[in-house]
Amino acid sequence: MVKLPRVSKARRKDNPEAVMSIGDHLREARNRLFISAIGVVVGSVVGYLLYDRVFKLIMYPITVARRNGHDVTINFDTVLSSFDLKIRVSLWLGVILTSPLWMYEFWAYVGPGMTRKEKRYTWVFGVAGLLLFAAGVALGVLILPHAVSILVGFMPTDAAGYLQYSSYFSFVMRIILVFGVAFLLPELLVALNRLGLVKGRTMLAGWRWAVLAIFTFMAIANPLPDPWSMILMAIPICGLYFGACWISMHHDKAVARRRAKRDAELDAALAGDGAAVTSALPASAPAGQIGAGASTSSGAGASGSAGAASSGPSSGASASS
Repeated sequence: MVKLPRVSKARRKDNPEAVMSIGDHLREARNRLFISAIGVVVGSVVGYLLYDRVFKLIMYPITVARRNGHDVTINFDTVLSSFDLKIRVSLWLGVILTSPLWMYEFWAYVGPGMTRKEKRYTWVFGVAGLLLFAAGVALGVLILPHAVSILVGFMPTDAAGYLQYSSYFSFVMRIILVFGVAFLLPELLVALNRLGLVKGRTMLAGWRWAVLAIFTFMAIANPLPDPWSMILMAIPICGLYFGACWISMHHDKAVARRRAKRDAELDAALAGDGAAVTSALPASAPAGQIGAGASTSSGAGASGSAGAASSGPSSGASASS
């Protein structure tokens, strides 16, 4: 049985702040990567067993194209092609099925170094990113059969289409990943706003360039030649972009209100301290009286000094007599 390497950790009473050296951090990272790799291998074995069902799902766009009257099929051009495709699909399934494990290992590695607020933001952004990515993947899966039917429809009537397995598999994965990543754009904008790098009004002011960039991206990523599919795919992302602008502007207003409240409290505290210092000072006399008192005291001091000087010789004279 394989034994996982362990990290030597000091006891909590000896190390209450859980301080680790660089070597301990590297060993912990190695251990968590090792556990994640073992999980992906086990998940790949499960994916290998589920290959037939997943292969039917991958071939569903081809089945739809055949129903529409197109003579198209997948071609395995070498002896090892089918085995190569099975291994690739199994590895992808292993990564997807074990995503909770390696995401937990990553969180367990970076989580202790975060504050409570950072952990809360990480959870919120992580769940939102997962949901947005899943929504993008679902949209890509829904569009994929329509995309394949339209593209193979350009073949001549008497021609048969033999699609190479590797090209078709790469095409499917590209469509799915492109839509998944595209739906993460609003979360990236909100994250930049939370970090104070971009203001919500700045994002909204450049909405024309943003919409142009979204439509350009969809035109490049969209395999369909008709403009309506590009428009239908770009509209949800544009809606998410404006939603991100609204969230960012709302956050900016909340930050401005908190900042104004702190400034008002600070000004009130400074004004109260100044009033307290002023009331603690003694009441001062008028300037004329202070000048007269100063001259009187200086004259008294001078006469006292003169009297002391004159009394000195007389005292010496009385002593000599």
